[in-house]
Amino acid sequence: MEVQGKIKMIDETKTYGNNGFRKREVVVTTEEQYPQHLMIEFVQDKTDLLNKFQVGQNVKISINLRGREWVNPQGETKYFNSIQGWRIENLEAASGGDMPPVPPADAFEPVNDFNEEDHDDLPF
Repeated sequence: MEVQGKIKMIDETKTYGNNGFRKREVVVTTEEQYPQHLMIEFVQDKTDLLNKFQVGQNVKISINLRGREWVNPQGETKYFNSIQGWRIENLEAASGGDMPPVPPADAFEPVNDFNEEDHDDLPF
């Protein structure tokens, strides 16, 4: 699955437990009729993917939905969901592609001697 939107917040990498589990969160605001602020977590080596991104950038994030079951000390079963990112792309760079920039219209000379009948060689 993928999520597209503008980066609203990038948190610091946090380390948990004795085994060094790392997690970093990013909030992306979708651009739709009712924008959503989605918190997406990147874990372990994927936390470094966020280093080259900044607040305000438009991005596309590849995600997995994760669900967990937990039984509390009272014996009640609880369920938790999370959105886990595994790839992030800058949409601004992708939209430019390999095309060179288009010069402005006033950079071209106007055609003054154009006669439409001379250039109408289309077969239909």
